[in-house]
Amino acid sequence: MWGLLADHLFRMSFAVRHSLEEDLPRMLAIYERARAYMASLGNPHQWGDSGYPSVSLLREDIARGISYVVTDREDEVVATFVFVEGEDPTYSIIEGAWLNEQPYGVIHRLASSGREKGIARFVFDWCSQRSRNLRVDTHAQNLVMQHLFLSLGFVPCGTIFLPDGSPRFAYQRAIPKPSKEG
Repeated sequence: MWGLLADHLFRMSFAVRHSLEEDLPRMLAIYERARAYMASLGNPHQWGDSGYPSVSLLREDIARGISYVVTDREDEVVATFVFVEGEDPTYSIIEGAWLNEQPYGVIHRLASSGREKGIARFVFDWCSQRSRNLRVDTHAQNLVMQHLFLSLGFVPCGTIFLPDGSPRFAYQRAIPKPSKEG
């Protein structure tokens, strides 16, 4: 019982909202920390040291309404991500096979401040409330994210390729709709 209560209280301590222009400095700091963290774990190439994602890309995401931040109880931004409902052109060709061809949501560029635990699970739960069918991808060297995907019930589906030709491991999780008893 305590475990369920603690989990509920934990999840209440975070909130998700659309990113705003004034969030950019904090978002950039979070991405800088994420690049350093990935490099320290042997993944220096996924986001490189060139400042990816760029300020212009983040502004574009904010303008499109697909950029989100996670805030803590003090309303401090502790994570950021992109969530898109609908087809992602990058996912139209896969070496492998998706679990289904139903409408889906996509999560990109999830990064946290590293201050709080459980943010990734919180974000995936939040996205699952909007789309029961989720697709994600990650770099071959991002072992942390690969492990996270598997722990959250995502299934490896194959390899997709970014516009520049870089390969990414692709995963999908399809949560069945609850059956109606009647």
